[in-house]
Amino acid sequence: MSEAVKVAVRCRPMNKKEKDLKCTFVIEMDSRRGTVGIINPNAQKERKDFSFDAVFDWNSEQKNVYTELGFPLVKNVLEGYNGTIFAYGQTGCGKSHSMTGVVGDPNMKGIIPRVFEQVFDAIHTNTDPNMSYLVRISYLEIYNEEIRDLLADDYKTRLEIKEDPEKGVYVKDLSSNVVKTIPEIDRWMAKGNDVRSVGETAMNATSSRSHSIFTVTLEMCEKDSAGEDHFRAGKLNLVDLAGSERQSKTEATGQRLKEAAKINLSLSALGNVISALVDGKSTHIPYRDSKLTRLLQDSLGGNSKTVMLTALSPADYNYDESLSTLRYASRAKNIKNKPKINEDPKDAMIRQFQDEIKKLQEMLQKKGLGLPMDAPLPGQRERTIKGVDATLMNQLRAETDEQIRKILTEKGMLEEEQNRIIGEIHQLKAQEAKEIAEKAALEAQLAAMQEKLTVGGVNLLDNAEKQRLHLRMQEQELEQQQPERDRLERFRAQQEEQLTMTETSYNSLQDEVDDKKKKLQKLWGKVQTAKTEIQDIQEEQGKDREEILGAS
Repeated sequence: MSEAVKVAVRCRPMNKKEKDLKCTFVIEMDSRRGTVGIINPNAQKERKDFSFDAVFDWNSEQKNVYTELGFPLVKNVLEGYNGTIFAYGQTGCGKSHSMTGVVGDPNMKGIIPRVFEQVFDAIHTNTDPNMSYLVRISYLEIYNEEIRDLLADDYKTRLEIKEDPEKGVYVKDLSSNVVKTIPEIDRWMAKGNDVRSVGETAMNATSSRSHSIFTVTLEMCEKDSAGEDHFRAGKLNLVDLAGSERQSKTEATGQRLKEAAKINLSLSALGNVISALVDGKSTHIPYRDSKLTRLLQDSLGGNSKTVMLTALSPADYNYDESLSTLRYASRAKNIKNKPKINEDPKDAMIRQFQDEIKKLQEMLQKKGLGLPMDAPLPGQRERTIKGVDATLMNQLRAETDEQIRKILTEKGMLEEEQNRIIGEIHQLKAQEAKEIAEKAALEAQLAAMQEKLTVGGVNLLDNAEKQRLHLRMQEQELEQQQPERDRLERFRAQQEEQLTMTETSYNSLQDEVDDKKKKLQKLWGKVQTAKTEIQDIQEEQGKDREEILGAS
């Protein structure tokens, strides 16, 4: 079953530069109706309106953005779906603020750290002992069309995109790190952020010079009543796109200008993919035109539930860029994906871990070593030495060679026989020491494998903490209901409008003529608006092409 990409728009407040330039607001937003209006500062009567799944104005809070966009998507990932959230917009419009936020500030943290909280809250409050979880993460950037692993020691090594019938599109040699706690995942993200490519432009002091993708893979294993394991895997891509740029505003030169050209080229390729997907006539989707579109192939038109968060500036200074961004986002609403639960994934690491754990347990059993570390080894009870009974054997095992020889002399044994027994005792002790070392190594390996998994029902948190987490999740569930009601109301209004256009009864022929004339005028107005939009878009594309060619 197909479903549309969910598109939201968020507009930041005026920044210092815009205030200094005495810019005026050209953006009007209605969060309840999900509409955004943009007014042409050079022609006040010229206004264009767009509708979206969610709208957040300059007063919106990080928490509300996550509740409406992130929370339901992470719930789906916990069920085994793939999900993607990506932020798009002009440079300096708050994409990274929405995605990452302010580190260490609980109110200003963005979507990505809140995702971590929700995932581990769900795992740690699960009380089913038949559920096991494995969480792993990766973090990459696309800088100047080169893919880099931000979590690798040598993060500047170029990586390649590969495609596999089972795995789909993937990055060869990209590191994948198992995590069990929020602080652990925060440390990995901080490491990646420290080496991500950023730079200063006239539009943004900390401008992202690369696209980044932080991926959280959640693998689940559920044991049924018959003891059979069932695997599911959900993957969440958290994408922070570099902003589109106009050289005339960023004043980029040299390396910054080359970076901007690569950024704009990849965003242009993304726009072409979106256009091809919504066209309905295209037989070819140009995913291969850029590294970004290759990696987002599943997220756009494939097996994923996808959310696009569009970032805007409210200022007249950025009117052209904001209008272009709104058109871009409006097209994306028509993309249809085909998400499905990923059951029994062949490449699930949790399956490999479970198999390895079973193998280690079998090895312990086969060796007769599946006992606590302080238990006597079976060899200590079963092994004997010719001419030595069990009672004497236990006595000799604990003695030094000198004491053993003294005991055996008292037993009337000859020196040759004493030497044989002492030699065999040495061999027996060496074998026992080897078996103890093998047991310790196997148990350490087994513990390390089991440590990577989180099992439901294990008392990881005290009751008070679990209640707090449950309460937080319930609050998010309740907060998420109002936006859903608003969306349903908007959908109902759209359906009624369509019904009004098609099913109307008339009292007379003149009433029918008058009504259809109004409808025809309304449709003709839409046609004229569409023609103007096409002309404007063609002019925008011309400007972009000239800028890209000029930077090449």
